Amino acid sequence: MSSIEKIRNIGIIAHIDAGKTTTTERFLFYSGKTYKMGDVDDGTAVMDWMDQEKERGITISSAATAIKWKDCTVNIIDTPGHVDFTVEVERSLRVLDGAIGIFCAVGGVQPQSETVWRQSEKYSIPRIIYVNKMDRTGADYFKVLADIRKKLNASTLVLEIPVMVDGEFRGIVDVLGKKAFFNNDSEDDEGEPVPENMKELTENLYTEILERLADIDVEIMENYVNGIKTKDDKLKQALRKGVVECRFFPVFCGSSLKNRGVCRLLDGVVDYLPSPLDVKSAVGTDPVTKKEKIVISDEKKGLAAYVFKLYNDPSAGRLFYTRIYSGKIKKGQAVYNWSTGTHEKVSRIFEVHSNKYMEREEAFAGQIVILTGLKKSYTGNTLAEKNNPILFESLKFPQPVIYVSAEPRVKSDYEKIYESFLRISEEDPTLSIKTDDETGQIVIMGMGELHIDVATERLRRENKLEIRLGKPEVAYRETITHSGVGEGRFIKQAGNKNHYGHAVLKVEPLPRGSKFIFEDVSEKGKVPMDFIAAIEEGAREAMEAGPLLGNPLMDIKVSLTATSFHPTDSNDIAYKIAGAIAMRDAVSKAGPVLLEPIMRIEITVPEEFMGETLSDINLRGGRIESLRTQDNIRYIEGFIPLRNIFGYATVLRSLTQGRGNYIIEPSFYEVVPAEELKRIRGG
Repeated sequence: MSSIEKIRNIGIIAHIDAGKTTTTERFLFYSGKTYKMGDVDDGTAVMDWMDQEKERGITISSAATAIKWKDCTVNIIDTPGHVDFTVEVERSLRVLDGAIGIFCAVGGVQPQSETVWRQSEKYSIPRIIYVNKMDRTGADYFKVLADIRKKLNASTLVLEIPVMVDGEFRGIVDVLGKKAFFNNDSEDDEGEPVPENMKELTENLYTEILERLADIDVEIMENYVNGIKTKDDKLKQALRKGVVECRFFPVFCGSSLKNRGVCRLLDGVVDYLPSPLDVKSAVGTDPVTKKEKIVISDEKKGLAAYVFKLYNDPSAGRLFYTRIYSGKIKKGQAVYNWSTGTHEKVSRIFEVHSNKYMEREEAFAGQIVILTGLKKSYTGNTLAEKNNPILFESLKFPQPVIYVSAEPRVKSDYEKIYESFLRISEEDPTLSIKTDDETGQIVIMGMGELHIDVATERLRRENKLEIRLGKPEVAYRETITHSGVGEGRFIKQAGNKNHYGHAVLKVEPLPRGSKFIFEDVSEKGKVPMDFIAAIEEGAREAMEAGPLLGNPLMDIKVSLTATSFHPTDSNDIAYKIAGAIAMRDAVSKAGPVLLEPIMRIEITVPEEFMGETLSDINLRGGRIESLRTQDNIRYIEGFIPLRNIFGYATVLRSLTQGRGNYIIEPSFYEVVPAEELKRIRGG
């Protein structure tokens, strides 16, 4: 185990098919972790270990591994690129100290690469940029850099430039070292002189590096002004500082598939990305005092750990992927889950390499490990000692946007299917399951058709359970357009007991994404606080079914304006029911409307199929935002209602003779037009 300053916890983030897994496979090979290179297309990639990943050629679940490079331990998480599995990226970034953003040398900044970049910005993660696939026809390094600066507003610092001869990728120039490398990756390659036709560009980029670093280090600035050469070690030290502070993002290039640039990229990870000591200290809340609490990365401090992923392994049981922020944890140690308020015991500790686990006796601050034996812990929970109260902020996940009904092929499997799906949804908070009250059918909700398809396929493979899926349906939401006031009274005699509850609620619309806010503006002290909490609980329950189609309500502020109290008959249940009645009454008077998810879509089609594709989008109620052309390929970006996009893969293949591709992601909710609402209600 490396000391904490020699640890790098990094993630690899990018659009689907940008080369994340291929790059990771090269990391494993060159570091000596594996004896041969895995291939995504052949289904031999070590990091794509699930059967479905091998068959589909995409990453579905984040895979973790650890390698040795130089004198450092590099913990790597290879994340999915498909938008349906964005939760895997989100929870991985939550615990990482650095990241490599991979961009295709032809595609540039694609929709999902923009999404994951924004996610990493949310956590202020230091990043380095790797422009991959320089060997592809149409690769344009500097166009990709311009794309990154424009679309991501990212401050890039070029450390490498490709050597292109007649459109072919021949080598890499190291700007800082002023050397060229023309061979496949090798740690022993000492480099050659920079080609004559690239010397001026190299000098200009080197000068830009000095100017940027002069803002960081006084000595470099003085040397630059006085014409004195600064040693490379000093430049790298300042570069590292700039990266850690997210002042800029150094850019590397290469072709992972052709084994060029990967070793130098690994050098960049070790040289420029931070150790756990370099990044800002983790911040939590003291659940006792409710005050902010700083967590220092030090194994001598009290234990503070964060569970960022749960996986139910068919053979190994429940595995808890955990980042240790401070202190250390030993096998058999008792810990306290401050998120659930329960005592837990760690049975075993594992270092993970894809789907293989190496047992360890203990783990220290800065490390990412797997814990087993926890009974009542879940994704987003904080583990510590009972005498060290700490609570890290839990992850917030997007709500599912589609749902399908599911029926067991064998009726007796109903309970098994439900329980098995619950276990899968434990791992993935964006996947949920419920039973339809009217039909008794199982309803599965997720982020997309592929998301649900993968989950049901896991059910078949891992649990030997077969189900039939219905047609995908849109997960509509409901909200209000103006304020409304409702009153709820519950006065009833049940047996020998009387019940009294009364509440007056005012509802107001909130901006999209605000969800639910409750406040008490009634006369203070008129009823006990327990009854106020019961009214809020009733209002929250009423939010689960709106008046139009029974969909969940969202983006509503609820104010308790008045209530009354009976000295003998008032009780929690009565106030909860009164709160629900008042809520339903207020919403019905506040102009309820139906909301539907609008998807952001990017379609890639050959030039000759552009007209038919645009016509089809217009028929589906889509809005075109931008059109661009690159090498006879048209990129169409826009927005389209989810209800009109089911089964689009087949349609696009038909329109483009199988040559079109697209990717969609949830973007925002929009009010459903009145005529469409009428059709939905009637249908």
